[in-house]
Amino acid sequence: MIDWIDNIPAIVRILLIFILVLLAIHKKLSLGNAFLAGAVALGLVFGMSPPGIAGSIASSLMHPKTLSLAAVVSLILVFSHSLEKSGQMVRLLDAFRGLIRRPKVSLVIFPALIGLLPMPGGAIFSAPMVKNLGRDHSLTVSQLSYINYWFRHIWEYWWPLYPGILLTTALAHIDLWRLVILFAPMTAVALAIGYWPLRGVVESVGEAVVVRKPLAPFAKEMAPIAAVIGFGLIFGLLLSAARLTIVQNIAKEAGLIAALLIAIVWVWHTNGMAWRTRWAILKNPALIRMVYMIAAILMFQGVLEDSRAVDLVSREMLRWHIPLMPIVMLLPFLVGSVVGITIAFVGTTFPILISLIHAFGEENLLLPYLMLALTSGFVGVLVSPLHLCLLLSNAYFKTTLLPVYRLMGIPLAALVSAAVLYFLLLRIWM
Repeated sequence: MIDWIDNIPAIVRILLIFILVLLAIHKKLSLGNAFLAGAVALGLVFGMSPPGIAGSIASSLMHPKTLSLAAVVSLILVFSHSLEKSGQMVRLLDAFRGLIRRPKVSLVIFPALIGLLPMPGGAIFSAPMVKNLGRDHSLTVSQLSYINYWFRHIWEYWWPLYPGILLTTALAHIDLWRLVILFAPMTAVALAIGYWPLRGVVESVGEAVVVRKPLAPFAKEMAPIAAVIGFGLIFGLLLSAARLTIVQNIAKEAGLIAALLIAIVWVWHTNGMAWRTRWAILKNPALIRMVYMIAAILMFQGVLEDSRAVDLVSREMLRWHIPLMPIVMLLPFLVGSVVGITIAFVGTTFPILISLIHAFGEENLLLPYLMLALTSGFVGVLVSPLHLCLLLSNAYFKTTLLPVYRLMGIPLAALVSAAVLYFLLLRIWM
């Protein structure tokens, strides 16, 4: 490698790689290809030889965490598509409709319920229900799109079926359920503050009363989703307690894999799904793209570690006395706002942030810092003009970005403020 490159600060070199990856995505290169190209470029600018880069990529590709995470994400997509194709998701929502008395509650619950499953562009699924419930009330098309979009995404700060959460635990080597418990309050904040743009309108939506239906049909349709979480937790704990070396490193993922397989077979069997439909779900190109993207992100992380790029950046930031907290917030936000996908900002920025947290001697605050980083990055994702759910929701309700952005302004500012306050409280408490 040319000597003058070594004289460029490591943080500048990494920022240039980020720009390269973001430009590749902007030019419609797939996320997997963009991250793979970024990994190769990263290795070169940090002095790795081509055989060294190839070895690092191969090692990352064959790591048990890579394989288990790819399996979990693929099975989650199979599960989501199975619920959709079998009609069970429609039945679930229909059964839920009769459980509530106030339409103003159902107006936000339907997109939230859809949000429990990480379907790409899932906001379009709940849009007809939101439109139907909002038809007789004084809600603008921008408010309807906002409701559909905002409440669809209240779970993504901690819900264990989201790939960004699973990738965070894999990168940081932390327990999934500790993360879930610590991050869950951000959903309560998002839910509460999400009503702010609807004040004065929400009350007028709450007059009508619907006939209450029994709980049993809803519980029946909801059972596979509940089983994934419940069985996943139980299996993960059992595998962890088994003290088997072969599964210790992937115990939590193995538990989710077992739970998802059971739930998928359950959905297929109880719905009498034809083999042709099952095969169509399994050979969906989206599965291959997702697996490739997960693998490429972890290859990128592997090269980051093997090239010692992260160590160099950590030493530079310590030497320059750059505060950690603004970096933890700014990097994920910038990448999230450009890419519009949670797993992308997690995969690119979290390996660097995790190393910096350790370098600053604040590893005891790893989870609070990651909560702050995840919230900041997801705020970027929510405002990204490339976010598929935002584009689909606006297209369905025939509105544009600017009116919806105006409605999101105060909730987003409150969300960031709450994350900072929560972080400071955790810093005192932990």
